[in-house]
Amino acid sequence: MTDAETSTATTPFWRFSLNFYRQAGVSDACIALQDGCGVDVNLLLFLFWLASESRQLSRDDVKKLDDRVRDWRNLTIVPIRDARRKLKGAATLVEPGKQEVFRNKVKAVELEAERLQQEALYDFTKSGPLGMQAPASTAARTNVAAYARVMGVTFPQAAVDLLTGAFDGIAS
Repeated sequence: MTDAETSTATTPFWRFSLNFYRQAGVSDACIALQDGCGVDVNLLLFLFWLASESRQLSRDDVKKLDDRVRDWRNLTIVPIRDARRKLKGAATLVEPGKQEVFRNKVKAVELEAERLQQEALYDFTKSGPLGMQAPASTAARTNVAAYARVMGVTFPQAAVDLLTGAFDGIAS
């Protein structure tokens, strides 16, 4: 996420995401969880943002959130991301420079789809607080563990440690 993207920071959640994602190693850990475990990075960021608001979610809470975003993710973000990734360095009939310009446009559309998902998640919080009150650090770890249980996978401990450490660094 770049400084130009900051200008679209429309919610506290989006601004949190931009700040958190810029922390050392966070983007790599998020992408590793996305590619290796099928994590929805926007949902993961939302769980960290909720933790920054001292909100701890149960497995059922996280499952409900995942159910709410699934259709949008599968209809927009995943196929757009796949197209963007396939375009990188692919040999096609289009001149490479023009293809890269097009790929960057696809990347901008992908980012807009992610921003819209985050905006919808943020709007969901307006109906009332999610989860229960808990210290931010505890909430972050519990929320990530609940997401792993919803996914039915074990997140690599190194990625979890990096993310929770970065979170602790900005949440304190």
